Amino acid sequence: MLHFLWRRFVADRLVASLLARMAPELNSRISAAVVAQLGAMPTKHLASDWSQRLEPELDARIEAAIAVQCALIRSEMIETVQSKLSAATPQKPWKANLFIPSIELHARVEEPFMGYSTCSASDFLHPEFRRLSKVLGLPLTFHRKYWEWVFILHHGLRTGAIGPGKRALGFAVGAEPLPAAFARLGTKVLATDAPTEIGVAKGWQKGGQHAALLEDLYHADIVDRSTFDNMVTFLPCDMTRIPQDFTDYDFCWSSCSFEHLGTLATGIDFVVESLEKTLSPGGVACHTTEFNLSSDQDTIEEGPTVLYRRQDILRLIDLLEQRGHAVEPFSIAPDTHILDGFVDTPPYEAPPHLKLQLLGYVSTSVGLVIRRKA
Repeated sequence: MLHFLWRRFVADRLVASLLARMAPELNSRISAAVVAQLGAMPTKHLASDWSQRLEPELDARIEAAIAVQCALIRSEMIETVQSKLSAATPQKPWKANLFIPSIELHARVEEPFMGYSTCSASDFLHPEFRRLSKVLGLPLTFHRKYWEWVFILHHGLRTGAIGPGKRALGFAVGAEPLPAAFARLGTKVLATDAPTEIGVAKGWQKGGQHAALLEDLYHADIVDRSTFDNMVTFLPCDMTRIPQDFTDYDFCWSSCSFEHLGTLATGIDFVVESLEKTLSPGGVACHTTEFNLSSDQDTIEEGPTVLYRRQDILRLIDLLEQRGHAVEPFSIAPDTHILDGFVDTPPYEAPPHLKLQLLGYVSTSVGLVIRRKA
């Protein structure tokens, strides 16, 4: 109880301090947003009777711009408070007493491999996870990012969308091993990442998670240089503006990327466009994103990172099926292994890292497999 009260006291002081410090920053951002919207309006019309028609649109634009800046400040405050609290308290002493099973010693085949849509410890204990991890050059570690990459590779192979003679398109690939692995498997790959001038790209660059050149994608332990150079190309791509000439691919994918596009709705639009703009009829899309396990009501709806709830995923699936696409069954893992109940908190100290405390919610990875209508 005393530990809880102390943490609450620290959190309250942090929030008060951050509010005082960030209020001028918020005012500055709102002022800049208002000026930007005023500058976007046709000034020659504002001086005439058009002003009456344009005022409601201008008000709506300004209101939306202010809401975005408030959401950004809120997300930044939550992340700062979480980081400060973690730094001010003992660094997870229980991890020294948490038994992390050996993926090789504790192999299990009772459950179907990748039988669920969310990250589950049981997948790591399946022999197929070890086999595909070797293809990707990954260590055997309980980390949800590794689960995402194995999920995408597994379903690409299982559906026949990855293999000799196939073409694949990757979005926001960063330093992922997937382009190199797909090339090794005989698939032609166009790998893309956000243009360097986009704000989100600058954040990924700081964390070493952004690709700006083809060289950033080469993994010598996965594929030989000649095969890689022949099979993989790289281009910058804004996921909210997919080029019209990105067409006729057998497979497209993204790994925890579309939750960084600003809003829940923008991410959903990307998933739909990734199918309908880039895939051949019958082609397969495989996308993973952040999934809110804490609530099906409250979540982060806009900002640098948004969290998709069950209702958002079901709404996306319904939209895709209404447009004639086939979505494989969506199923949340029952989380029967002890590691499924462990939640990593900032500063994240993997492994295990299957679930994490993110922006005030418990989050994990979720994947969707979608086949474009024939």
